[in-house]
Amino acid sequence: MKINRYEDISTIDREAKKDYIDRHSAFIHCEASAKKGEKFKVKVKIGDEYPHPDDFDHYVAWIQLWDGEKMLSQINFSAGALGGEANQAEVDFYVVPSRKMKLTAAAFCTKHGLWHSDEKLVEVSE
Repeated sequence: MKINRYEDISTIDREAKKDYIDRHSAFIHCEASAKKGEKFKVKVKIGDEYPHPDDFDHYVAWIQLWDGEKMLSQINFSAGALGGEANQAEVDFYVVPSRKMKLTAAAFCTKHGLWHSDEKLVEVSE
């Protein structure tokens, strides 16, 4: 299965970004540091500028949060979960870190396949 990744808008046509790349890409939003043993919030949002469709045959089916090669959590969506309107799927995951994390997110579009985020490093202190 092909794994898709975000491409910088400066390297591609803006309309292509709107129609395909941005609205499918996963973006991780969290602090760069966390405290060991304390709950830590990680937001994953699909699309940075543009919403993704929420049609019966074209929607975000799931979002996963990974630390290196270990899947931490997954949330599943059904068609219409975002009101049947184009929207940016987003999820707040809460993890309790014990060591430095190398976070990535993955999302699956029922029409355009698997998408991965860039890696986000999170330092963990005592």
